[in-house]
Amino acid sequence: MKFPPASLLFLLFSILLFTGCKDDDSDDAINDPTSENKKSLGASAEDILSNDIYNSMTIEFVYSFGFEPEEETKNSLVQFLNNRITKPGGILIKETVINAPQDAPFDIDEIKEIEEENRTAYTEDDNIAVYVFFSNGNSSKDTDTSVTLGTAYLNTSIVVYKKTMLDLIANNQSSDIETLEATTLQHEFGHILGLVNISDDDIHPKEHEDPDNARHCVVENCLMYFEANNINKREVARFIKNRANIPQLDSLCLADLEAKGGK
Repeated sequence: MKFPPASLLFLLFSILLFTGCKDDDSDDAINDPTSENKKSLGASAEDILSNDIYNSMTIEFVYSFGFEPEEETKNSLVQFLNNRITKPGGILIKETVINAPQDAPFDIDEIKEIEEENRTAYTEDDNIAVYVFFSNGNSSKDTDTSVTLGTAYLNTSIVVYKKTMLDLIANNQSSDIETLEATTLQHEFGHILGLVNISDDDIHPKEHEDPDNARHCVVENCLMYFEANNINKREVARFIKNRANIPQLDSLCLADLEAKGGK
C-alpha cells in the first residue's frame, strides 16, 4: 500500500485542526454573544486604542436616580479618549437608569452581578462597548482609614463609587465633585487601556510601575498614580487640594499607550 507523503499528512492535519478551532470559537460566540466583554482587565486595550477592528465605541453609563455622572464627567471623558484613541465612527454615550441595587457595600462579585442584570450595550460588529456603573453603595474594601473611589475589573467594565464621593464631598464643602469624579473615571479607563503594565507588556515597566502599588505609575502627579482612586480618610483635605485639576498622563504612560496603538 502506498501512503501519502508526510508533508501532505501535515497539511491535512493542520486544516482539520484549524477548522475544529474555528467551529469552537463560533460556538462560543453563539452560546454567549457577550463573551467579548468578559475578558481579563487590559485584554481589549489595543482594540479600544486603535481602529484595526473596531471603528466606533459605545460607553454605557448605568446608575440609579441620584447617582448619575456629572455632565462635565462625561464631556471630559470623551475629550480624554479622543486625545488617545482612534475611532473614526465616534464615541456614543448611552445612559441606562435602573432601580437602586440593594445590600451595599458591594464586593466585586456583587458588582459583576449588577452588570450581568443591567448591562445592555455589548461589543458587536465594528463597535466596541464599555460599561460604567455609578454605584449607589460603597465598596466592601473600604476601611476605617481608606475608601475606594473606583475599580476597573474586566476588559470593558468599570465601577465608580458615587455614593463614596458624595459622602466625601458632604464632609469637605470646598471639594469639587466634578473633578473628583472625572479623575476617578479617567484613571479607571487608563487601567482598561492597559496602564500600568496590566498585561505585563509595557515598554519600560521597571522604571514605570510603582513597586509598592502594582498597576500604578510611580509619578506622583500622573493620572495613574495610585491615589487617584484610593483615599486615606485622614488625608482627604490634602488629596482634594492636590486634585484641583484632573491629573494628566505622564510621558511614560503616553509612550506605553502609543506602543499599544494609541495616539
